[in-house]
Amino acid sequence: MSHKIAFIGLGVMGYPMAGHCAKSGHQVVVYNRTISKAQAWAKEFSAEYVLSPKAAAEFADIVLICVGNDNDLRSVMLGETGVLAGISEGNIIIDHTTASAEVAREMAITCKQFNVGFLDAPVSGGQAGAENGQLTVMLGGQKVDFERVESVLSCYAKFSRLLGDTGSGQLAKMMNQICIAGIVQGLAEALSFGQHAGLDCEAVVDVISKGAAQSWQMENRAKTMLAGEFDFGFAVDWMRKDLDIALSAAKNNGSILPLTALVDQFYADVQNKGGGRWDTSSLLTRL
Repeated sequence: MSHKIAFIGLGVMGYPMAGHCAKSGHQVVVYNRTISKAQAWAKEFSAEYVLSPKAAAEFADIVLICVGNDNDLRSVMLGETGVLAGISEGNIIIDHTTASAEVAREMAITCKQFNVGFLDAPVSGGQAGAENGQLTVMLGGQKVDFERVESVLSCYAKFSRLLGDTGSGQLAKMMNQICIAGIVQGLAEALSFGQHAGLDCEAVVDVISKGAAQSWQMENRAKTMLAGEFDFGFAVDWMRKDLDIALSAAKNNGSILPLTALVDQFYADVQNKGGGRWDTSSLLTRL
C-alpha cells in the first residue's frame, strides 16, 4: 500500500531513510532546516520539498521525523509552522529522533489532543544501516498505530518492534547506547594492550572474533581503529548527547551506571582533543 509520507530532517540518517521510502513507491515530500539539502534530496529522488513542517504535514498521512534532540523535536512539532499545525486527524507521526522518554510522552499527550497517533521510534545501525536499509527500530506507543506503519518502517529497517507504551522506544535506545559505550571501551583497551605487547593485533582480532569476544564493534571497527582512522561513523558529540540522556534517566529511575558515566568522561577527553566529530571508536586515541 502506497502512503503519502512527509520526512522531516535530512541528516546523515534521515536523508537515506527518506530515499528508501521514495524508492519503495511511496509519495514523499521532505523538509529540512537547511533548504539546500532538501533541494538536493528532491532532485536526486525526483520528488518535492517544502518550506515548513506544517506544509509537509498537510501533504501526508504519515509524518516521519529525524532531528537532533528534544528541543529540535519540539521546534518542528509545535507552533504556527509546526507539524501539528498542518496534520489531519487520524494521521500518525513516527519520531526517529534519539531523544528523552519525557519529550516522547509530552509529544504523545499533545498529539492525542489533535487525535493524531505518535510513536517514538529511535533507530540503531548508524549511517551504514540507514544507507543500506538495514536499521533496527525500537518503538513505543499504541499497537494500532504500529500496525498501520509497519510497511513503511520496512522500507529502511531490517527489524522493528513495539516495546511498550510511549517512551519505551527511547528507553530501549538508551540501553543500546549503554551497551555500545562499554563494548567500545573494552575493545579499545584490548587493542591498546595488544599493541603494547607487540602482537599482530589484526591477526589476534581475526582469531578472537570467532569466539565469545565477538561483537559488531570488533567486526566493523577494529581494523580502522588500528589504522587510526576515525573520520566517519557515529560522532562522539552524538554519543555524548545520547549518554547524557541515559545518565539523566538513570538518576530518575534509580539505576546505577558507573561504567557508562566513566566512558562518558572518556568521550569528553576525545572531544577536548578535537575529536567531537570522530567515530565513537576513537576512544582508542586516549590510550
